[in-house]
Amino acid sequence: MQKNPLRQPHGSPDLPAVTISSYSLELREGKGFVGDRASRTAFRAGLDRWRKLYRRLLGEDVFGVMPTEDIGERAVDELLREEGDAAAVILSAMEDHAAQLARVVRRFARHPSWQGVQRVAIGGGFKQSLAGRRTIRRADQLLREAKVEIRLRAMHHHSDEGGLIGWVHVAPAALWRHYDAMLAVDIGGTNVRCGIVRVSGKEGDGKRRDPDAARVGNLRKWGHAADKETTHREHLVQGIADMLTRLIDKADKKGLKLAPLVGVACPGHIHGDGVITSGAQNLPGDWEHENFHLPHKLMEVLPSINGIPPTVCLHNDAVVQGLSELPWMRDVSRWAVLTMGTGLGNASYVNDEAQED
Repeated sequence: MQKNPLRQPHGSPDLPAVTISSYSLELREGKGFVGDRASRTAFRAGLDRWRKLYRRLLGEDVFGVMPTEDIGERAVDELLREEGDAAAVILSAMEDHAAQLARVVRRFARHPSWQGVQRVAIGGGFKQSLAGRRTIRRADQLLREAKVEIRLRAMHHHSDEGGLIGWVHVAPAALWRHYDAMLAVDIGGTNVRCGIVRVSGKEGDGKRRDPDAARVGNLRKWGHAADKETTHREHLVQGIADMLTRLIDKADKKGLKLAPLVGVACPGHIHGDGVITSGAQNLPGDWEHENFHLPHKLMEVLPSINGIPPTVCLHNDAVVQGLSELPWMRDVSRWAVLTMGTGLGNASYVNDEAQED
């Protein structure tokens, strides 16, 4: 039987351009995890603490009656630009959070898998906001002042797209000699994103395509956590399959040369056989059960792509999102990513020497 060239180990550390040194590190500090100090959830908690302090000092609440968790990032940014008392509260929370982020980076830098890391890309939804980007810059400044030789910067791609685009660097390099697009999925605790990841050809180079020029088309986003019907694992899996089926139909109508490969990024540790061994507790139901195999579940219900049953490959979401930053990391040998969401995802990489030349 001929080996399927698109089938590869799930969660593989050895990729075409990089080697993954580590991901989903759970570094403990006291009774909790180090990463929890720099999550988007932690920023919200800090904002609430400063809000209460200012309320005691000023005798009034600068945010009115709205609960802190209901103040959206857009509203936070608008208040920050107004430079009033509310902005002062936000700036105080940002300063605290920047200090925590710098501290977390220094703690990760002591882990053996992070030795030699020169640059850290910050991803996740938090970096999309003005408050998030300023916090990242301030954390980088604090590291410089402490003489720490690690630079921080926000990821280039939008957080909705990075977890999809990264798949072009997970897929076998030979894929792009035959196809110009693939399907990708990013499963988070709050949202699921699906899209068609397209790779453009290099100018004057016929059939050769450049993964660094990847972009997302027909992006679909589903807030499954807010969907009252999504209380079971099977409902979420079927919802993902339905989204992918519609994208397959869309690609066919556009005449895209779509690869029979679907990349799925999700939280947790991914075993080589496709079982999620830990870290998926924010998803509905038990995704870590030994008898649950997400790739097989999807392959059972997905239609063929150009007459070929699709292969589904699984990898960690922070790993894949970080790989979207690879085109801007080729000038360093070791680098890492932190994704600031409900928790703090992490991954570290070593560029292949051949790719650096």
